[in-house]
Formats: sequence, C-alpha cells, structure tokens
Amino acid sequence: MVELLAPARDFISLESALKNGANAVYIGLEGYNMRAHAASFSLENLSDAVHRCHRHDAQLYVCTNTIMRDQDIDHLKTILPRIKSSGADAIIASDLGVLKIASREGIDVHLSVQANISNQESLKLLQELGAKRVILSRELSLNEIKELARKSPMDVEVFIHGAMCLAISGRCFLSSYLYQKNANCGECLQPCRQEWRLVSEEGKEISLDHRDDRTSLEISDDTLPQVRADRGFKGHILSPRDLCMVEYVPELIEAGIASFKIEGRARPADYVATVTRVYREAIDTYQSGQWKFQDSWIEELQKVYNRGFDTGFYFQTPHQTSSYNRATHTKKDIGEVVNYYSQVNAAEIRLWNSLEVGDEIMVQGPTTGSINQKVKSIQIHHKNISKAKKGQHVGILLKNRVRPGDLVYKRIKREI
Repeated sequence: MVELLAPARDFISLESALKNGANAVYIGLEGYNMRAHAASFSLENLSDAVHRCHRHDAQLYVCTNTIMRDQDIDHLKTILPRIKSSGADAIIASDLGVLKIASREGIDVHLSVQANISNQESLKLLQELGAKRVILSRELSLNEIKELARKSPMDVEVFIHGAMCLAISGRCFLSSYLYQKNANCGECLQPCRQEWRLVSEEGKEISLDHRDDRTSLEISDDTLPQVRADRGFKGHILSPRDLCMVEYVPELIEAGIASFKIEGRARPADYVATVTRVYREAIDTYQSGQWKFQDSWIEELQKVYNRGFDTGFYFQTPHQTSSYNRATHTKKDIGEVVNYYSQVNAAEIRLWNSLEVGDEIMVQGPTTGSINQKVKSIQIHHKNISKAKKGQHVGILLKNRVRPGDLVYKRIKREI
C-alpha cells in the first residue's frame, strides 16, 4: 500500500494531516529546516509530535536536509540521540556525512530530493551506505521513475503535489546572490516568485507571447525604436506553476512508488488538510478497484493556495509560468471557540465578524487541526437565527470536536 506523506509546520498542521488520512508526516527541526522562515518543531516537543503520529498509526520523519558544515555536523551528533529517543521513525538528509553518523546511531535515513538522485548506481551505493529510502529527483519522467522503482534495492519516494522550484532539485543561488540568504540552508526569500523585467543589453524589450498558454521569447525587431532600459517585459517569468498529479494517481501507484509526498511545510493548516484529504480519497478510490477521476478533487485543490497546476517533469518539461496565487477561495478570521458541548456536538463561538447560515467555516487549533463545514444553523439563547453580528456569542452544530481557544475562519470566494 502506498504511503501518503504530508507536511506540517506546527501542531495544527500536524493534526490536520493526521485527521485527513496521512500515513506519515514530515516536519522541520529548529536549525536544520529547509523552511527556516516557517514555524518549526523543537527537540522539547518532538516526542509529543511522534506520539500524536503513532496514535494515528502514522510515521513521523524529521528533516535535517540543510547544507552541513563541520560545526553543524558536530551539533547534530549531540542531538541525534534525542531524535532517536523521541521515537521518530526516520530523518530526511541530503548530506552523506549525516547519513553516516545517523546510520551509526541506528536511525533510519531517507535521502532528500536535494541529493538529486536519478540513477540505479546511486541507489545501489546509497543502500550500501545505509539509506533506507530515497526521494528521487524532481526532474525525472514517470517512465524513468517506473524503471528506477522496479530495480531499486530500497523504497523510492516522489513529490506529487505542491510548489516547484526554479532550480534543479532546489539547488538555487539566486536568493544568496541577491540577499545573502542561502536557499540551501533554508533561508530562501524566493526572488523567483517576484515580478521581473527582461531587457537586452542593447536596451531592447524581450517580451513573452502567451498564445495557447505557452511561453515563447520574442525579441523586438531591429527596425523598431529601442525601448528605454527601465522598460521591458514585466512578469513572473521565473515562477513555475504548482505540481498536481491527482489525476494520475493510478499511474503513480502502478509505477511501484512507495511514498507520495506533498510539498508544503510553509503552508497553513487548511492547505494541509485539503490537499491530504483529496489525495487520500483519490488513493482509496483506486485501491478499492472503483477508480473514477472526480472533477471535485481539482475544485477542492483550487480553493487553497496555488499558482495554477502543471504535471512537472512527469510527462514533459514544465513550460508554464504562474503569476500569482490562484486559489479560488480565501479565509477571513471571524471568531473564537469559547466552549464545546460534546453531548450535542455544538460549539459556542464568540464572533468578531458576521456569520450567516450557509457560510463555509474552518475551525483550527493545535489539537483540533483544521476542519471545515457549512453552517446549517445558528442559535442564540436556543433560538434559531439566520445571521449573527460582530460581538455576539452563537451556538453552531459541528461534525467534529473542537476546543476552547480554537480560531474560526469563514471561507470566501476570491476574485481571480
């Protein structure tokens, strides 16, 4: 059975992944996180994270896949015993030195996509060195992955959804060059996601033709006047669309891949919940022998943050760029859970924005995770109302348990 591996930046995201069907979760650890600007887990709460995963019969993997200098290796040696004692199921590493010392500690190592593994000889060598799994290069086609998985001496893992990096296996130096923030140490400021102007040395404009949704370069003709250097094409010419392979779940499973990985350790809990739930449904539908692609899966994925969707290198070389967040919906902070009455499955919510019957809400908390549902009824003092105002305390029936202090959001359709 294929593993569905979800990201988590905090305990809210962790619970969201587990409650929506993740078989495993991967997290960042302070100081060794390729998402240094996102929240991370600490050694102090790592055991709690592991316990929550194991309670759901899920695995927990700890990311230690930044570039390692001698001082980093020395410090890692001191904390590896604590990672092992926490019960974490594996670490994710890109450095061969980390693979060596972790294997010596008896900790399973999954080799990161940062290592850019794309051939059988590397897989054989890594097995000899003690690796238990390899996350294959993002630049491989589905046919290449299928052949590698068939011959691999160990499990292989691939990314199936989320942001795609401009650079080969994330080895980018643009952030370091422009801002002295090393992407390979988790500090990337993502300049590729900004708008850029493209002007030749002669001052000629280089524009992009978007016909048929394809991108091609067209340089202004020599007979045309030269444009000023402060002009030129302005757009998101370095920003790829997001990977989305939900339509091809059967082909991925049949390829022999052991683990499907969702990108997104910097993403909020509702993103984790939605993407995990959609892929869980798709995998279960195929494994039940009743596969039929559902358009609603794409509709759900479009509701959370995305830059438009592509299939990456699985079937072609990605050619489409993405200008902005194309999520069809956004969320608005509207209130907080005051109390939950388990006997009637109802929550008392203090509102700081209005709420109506028919609205879709999300409730998020470190134990609750992220849940969403339509509001079917609203009560004040046991009387039904159709709309509640800012400042009121209301009762709402909820299909899942929530906790005091959980935040409540309203999902709103965006203008794209």
